[in-house]
Amino acid sequence: MTFLHDPLVSPQWLADHIADPKLRVIDASYKMPAARPPTAHDDYLARHLPGAAFYDVDAVADPDNPLPHMVPQPEQFARYVGALGVGNDSLVVVYDAGNYLGAPRAWWTFKLYGFENVRVLEGGLKAWLAAGHAVENGEVATPAQDFAPRFDAARLRKIDQVIANLDSEAEQVVDARSRERFEGAVAEPWPGRRPGRIPGSRNVPFTDLLNADATMKSPDELRAVFAAAGVDLEKPIVSSCGSGVTAAVITLALKRLGVDRTALYDGSWAEWGLPDGPPVATGPA
Repeated sequence: MTFLHDPLVSPQWLADHIADPKLRVIDASYKMPAARPPTAHDDYLARHLPGAAFYDVDAVADPDNPLPHMVPQPEQFARYVGALGVGNDSLVVVYDAGNYLGAPRAWWTFKLYGFENVRVLEGGLKAWLAAGHAVENGEVATPAQDFAPRFDAARLRKIDQVIANLDSEAEQVVDARSRERFEGAVAEPWPGRRPGRIPGSRNVPFTDLLNADATMKSPDELRAVFAAAGVDLEKPIVSSCGSGVTAAVITLALKRLGVDRTALYDGSWAEWGLPDGPPVATGPA
């Protein structure tokens, strides 16, 4: 079995291939820390795709960094995904509840560590259930595999690089947060963060990339969304958001358009918006 070029796979495609011994299905559902129970892991235990392992976005992180779910060291990532049964010859499909919170982040993190055989289930669990496919409950025990990461630094941006870009404007920073958050018109959900945006950034709310049925918009529609936001697909792009989760939805949409060599600002607003952080812009762009 080989993957399609598109970074998304349909529920039917996955159902047709789910028995492939090389395939690993991973539930990467994520909820904001302030969300009320049940947790994403509780939801997983109650209902998940057959054979799926649970990928905890907050656990696949640098334990020494106080910011939320910052990328871990390569060896930490290798241990984590190896324990989920992912080896370098695996074929991985990640999914979430159907809200694109979690699966695109996991997809991007695999690519950050040099793993290309990964796709996102379009519409996640919501679409899988709507198509009438079976689910299971409880934990899934999977034999561990060896995973050798190949860290791709070009896919990651840190705060000093984004600060330097304020003057050079060599890269377009595209913010996936809501327009109200981007303009600083509402309080930030991350406690203690200033409202506003990175100066010079552009706003493409990740929800603008999705249809009501949890599918992603067509390539032509995606191009129109980016064009309306002033994003030039021929120039370097860095995605950002609140904490590096929904920024990956922008990365995923760009990949669907054939724009693959983009970067993600991992700290995003959870870092930039700190009281002693870099300059902030507010109001309409």
